[in-house]
Amino acid sequence: MIKYNDLPKEFQNDAVKKYYEIVSRKKISLLFKRIFDIIFSILILMILFIPIIIISIAIIIDSNGSVFYRQERVTKYGKKFRIFKFRTMVTNADKIGTLVTVKSDNRITKVGKFLRKYRLDEFPQIFNILIGDMSFVGTRPEVTKYVEKYSDYMYATLLLPAGLTSYSSINYKDEDEIISEHLKDNANIDDIYVNYILPDKMKYNIEYIERFSFLYDLKIMFKTFLSVFLGGKNNEG
Repeated sequence: MIKYNDLPKEFQNDAVKKYYEIVSRKKISLLFKRIFDIIFSILILMILFIPIIIISIAIIIDSNGSVFYRQERVTKYGKKFRIFKFRTMVTNADKIGTLVTVKSDNRITKVGKFLRKYRLDEFPQIFNILIGDMSFVGTRPEVTKYVEKYSDYMYATLLLPAGLTSYSSINYKDEDEIISEHLKDNANIDDIYVNYILPDKMKYNIEYIERFSFLYDLKIMFKTFLSVFLGGKNNEG
């Protein structure tokens, strides 16, 4: 980890310092976390090579546009990177609508609906994990627009790499449906996300920082597997 005084200025507050001290004591877990990310991501890429090719072909046949969706996100220490995802929406979807997706969003393609249901659109993020922008477990990477709205304590979630999954991801796997419920009051989608969804997600993300360990990561990965393939939510933090 870098020294506290070398963190971006927005990180240097009392709320973040508390969590910085927690994470700084977990050097062994941090080492195991990175080693696991490298080895496991290579193994998964070998196993998923054929499925990735099949999904890529299905996307090309289903709609015009690229196979992958690239978008700028924020990870450890506020570093910006471009995330890899299978494209599940029409080309330039983020330019013809909000950055947040709602239920029955007409920008989602037919293949995209299937990929989103089983979170298969997340597969390509293995590349982000392999190169070190992300980890298998950690706070889901937000776009800069929403990070700029963080309260002081929320920056603590950026002391670790952004993750493919977390307890927040598990409990909000149907986020589009939750947002759609709020839209019945004709509220703005971005306002709903920033004022209702994001703060609740942060409860799980902050608890992850408090409880972080390599074994805890493995537990979350197992819970994610159960959630995706067996359904249901897990309210354990």
